[in-house]
Amino acid sequence: MSLPLSQLAKSTTGRTFGSLINILTKAEAYAAERGTDEAVLLGWRLAPDMFPMSRQIQIASDISARGMARLAGVEIPSKDDTEKSFADLRERASWASAYIKDLDDASIDADPDGTVTFPVGRDGETMTLPRQAYLCHFILPNLYFHASTAYGLLRSCGVPLGKRDFLGG
Repeated sequence: MSLPLSQLAKSTTGRTFGSLINILTKAEAYAAERGTDEAVLLGWRLAPDMFPMSRQIQIASDISARGMARLAGVEIPSKDDTEKSFADLRERASWASAYIKDLDDASIDADPDGTVTFPVGRDGETMTLPRQAYLCHFILPNLYFHASTAYGLLRSCGVPLGKRDFLGG
């Protein structure tokens, strides 16, 4: 059985962003209950050269929305990274989920044997992958990486999260 890219992408990203929204809600409640400034959790990182927790949500949103725009053949969306609160980050995750959900399925599923060329890194380098590989080996792994990193960062701060929170159960 073949699964259209649109169905795979929309169901997977929708569930993952839903989980992120739930995780962010729990983290906000945790901070409020303990009188902890949200900025502490939003800026949390495990190593000095690591992006902070807030940036993990921004990157998860950007890679997913921009990647799906490339698959749909539409203009690449741009969002400023201005989020300063859990509410802002939930809005960012909601935006990415809704943006992907609203993309045209037929456009995403068009040209199944085609390729996608996309930027990697900051030096102008590009990579080209078959469309299915772009979704399954770039977009989704990046979404999972940044979502699980945000989860892990918040968990390391003591936020009471479990596997079910990440999986969306």
